[in-house]
Amino acid sequence: MLGWLALMLTLLLALFYFLTGDGSSVSHLSSTERWLFIGSAALVGLYAIVLMVGGGGRLSDNAKHLGIWAGLLFLLIAGYSYRAEFANLGNRVVSELTPAGQAMRVAGEQGEVTVRIRKHPSGHFVARGAINGTRTRMMIDTGASTVVLRTADAERAGIDVSNLAYTTPVNTANGVTYAAPVRLRSVAVGDIILHDIEALVSKPGKLNENLLGMSFLRRLRSYEFSGDFLILRG
Repeated sequence: MLGWLALMLTLLLALFYFLTGDGSSVSHLSSTERWLFIGSAALVGLYAIVLMVGGGGRLSDNAKHLGIWAGLLFLLIAGYSYRAEFANLGNRVVSELTPAGQAMRVAGEQGEVTVRIRKHPSGHFVARGAINGTRTRMMIDTGASTVVLRTADAERAGIDVSNLAYTTPVNTANGVTYAAPVRLRSVAVGDIILHDIEALVSKPGKLNENLLGMSFLRRLRSYEFSGDFLILRG
């Protein structure tokens, strides 16, 4: 009986090391990993003792039951060991189902906030963000030097448009127009929030879409276009 129990514990230890990819001693494992292993091994060991001493069943039945418990333990440890991969897979599935323009947070490097935005059916990347805490739709435009707002959306964001001076020339698809320089308290896209952003407010009726330009994008750690997605790292 003791031989069977020792063999079972040895196999469990080897399995744990194989799945976690950690060849160090158990004492070097994290607290969660160490208690996961100890608790699982104790449960299987206790069950093995019950089957071999007081189970009263045939040896083949006992072996089958032990195999089932070992298989469940294998799945438990495998799931824990690959939890990061499963989380990334889940984020990928969710981002595929997320509406275009909705910023979805995905896994990034430690200390980094990373969001992903799906391309709009129009072929552009449009973010559902916030200006000064007010929800605002903005088209990502790397050709725009700053954030550019429509007058109505600037007013919704708390900007006093009645005292603006439209002195900055702006090149648009319809020719040259003029916009007023302002400073925005905050610009948010998903969980990425930047403060004190340079921006322009266009003259009424001169802009069809708010533009999320380089005054926001260059403040990020990085951004990249990948197929139907735009990835922003804050």
